[in-house]
Amino acid sequence: MKKGPTKGSGGKHRNKLRGYGPTPKAEDRVYHKAYRAKKAAERRQMADPRLAAKRRAAKFTSDSDDLVIGRNAVVEALRVGVPAKELYLAARIEHDDRTREIVQLAARQGLHLLEADRLEMDRIARSSNHQGVVLKVQPYQYSSLQELVDRADRKARAMEAAGPEAQIKARPLFIALDGVTDPQNLGAVIRSAAAFGANGVILPERRSASVTAAAWKVSAGAAAHLPVARVVNLTKAIESLKERGYYSVGLDGGGDALVGETGFETDPLVVVLGSEGKGLSRLVREACDSIAGIPISSMVESLNASVAAGISLYAVARARREAAAAVGATK
Repeated sequence: MKKGPTKGSGGKHRNKLRGYGPTPKAEDRVYHKAYRAKKAAERRQMADPRLAAKRRAAKFTSDSDDLVIGRNAVVEALRVGVPAKELYLAARIEHDDRTREIVQLAARQGLHLLEADRLEMDRIARSSNHQGVVLKVQPYQYSSLQELVDRADRKARAMEAAGPEAQIKARPLFIALDGVTDPQNLGAVIRSAAAFGANGVILPERRSASVTAAAWKVSAGAAAHLPVARVVNLTKAIESLKERGYYSVGLDGGGDALVGETGFETDPLVVVLGSEGKGLSRLVREACDSIAGIPISSMVESLNASVAAGISLYAVARARREAAAAVGATK
């Protein structure tokens, strides 16, 4: 007899043939004793005070944090009003005049005072040279370039009613930094800009110093009053300001004019500074309306960025005072 077709499932029981996958590990089965042992070990680990201190320290010292370490540094930061969040003091610390002043200033500013043991303080500071004091600083709140320009324009319009002399002195003035990576230089530039009546400082987001605790301390509190803006592209920022009627003067040793004598001092102005070693980048230099130099001795190759900023801002302020005096004399 000829064999006929056999009857099959036709895929009816295919899901049954797939099985249930790999067998879970014993520690992942809720009914297994290995699972209960794993959970008990996790509870013991969470309760370990040394590991708990390590977790708190890791949370305290994230990448975005800025720490001030040491008694002298902390007391200076609190004196100038560096915005801070928390103050950590070592347990059983030996107090002196500095630590007592630190506690008084922190309490006056409403900071959280937290006590930590030696191990936790070492982890927070990532060093053992903290002298039992660590201050956590708040991130600096940058302004946008639009906010800086609007604020400067409002100030200039408000001075129009005071007469042409006051109007000349109140014309917008910004200082832009190209490649200045030292926060102490940045702090000194902010201090000079505030001293000579500038309306703000402009920084690029890349290859530039940020307003950290070191910059705050060097600025002597001026960073709290002078707005700082960060821009993605400094060249485009200068070009956008030129569209609004601003002129830009870059500082370089090979300039075609001297600071204060470019002819743009009495206009809305952006003074652009480069780094001490490389100077202005090519694109930023090309975006400037004029390149000015500071006459110095041939024995010195270049000036520090903060020193150059102070000289150039003084030259602009003097040119504006002379222009205002000339306008007053013609009345």
